[in-house]
Amino acid sequence: MNQKVAHVSRDQYYSYAESLYEDGFHFASDLCGVDYLGNQTRVLPDSVTPERFEVVVSLLSHGSAERIRLRVQIPESDPHVSTLMGIYPGVENMEREAFDLVGIVFDGHPDMTRILLPDGWEGHPLRKDYSVGRVPVQFKGAPGPR
Repeated sequence: MNQKVAHVSRDQYYSYAESLYEDGFHFASDLCGVDYLGNQTRVLPDSVTPERFEVVVSLLSHGSAERIRLRVQIPESDPHVSTLMGIYPGVENMEREAFDLVGIVFDGHPDMTRILLPDGWEGHPLRKDYSVGRVPVQFKGAPGPR
């Protein structure tokens, strides 16, 4: 299968996805959020200004057996982008996962809440600057100190 990559701005994101749907790209197979903090090796076209975050969406046209990947730069200072649920309802949980783990907010999403982590969880664990921390765990029946 052929796969093209389209770098679109946040302002163009929804309308571009809408035009792709009209062109036969009726299936969103994947959507994820990426944190590029500190990554100096990322390759982007000269016309694209790199931002810390990126939303990547993979779309498929069954009729033409083509794939296209949308890549949208999301600034750290305003990690928001439009939801695609109005075009691709199947992205509902993928957008929630990107919010939960990376902290990208999908404006217009009807349930922008955590999906994997408990509601009271602080932070977004797939961000490069997320402090992992350490919680000691004592397992039942574990041997004592040696």
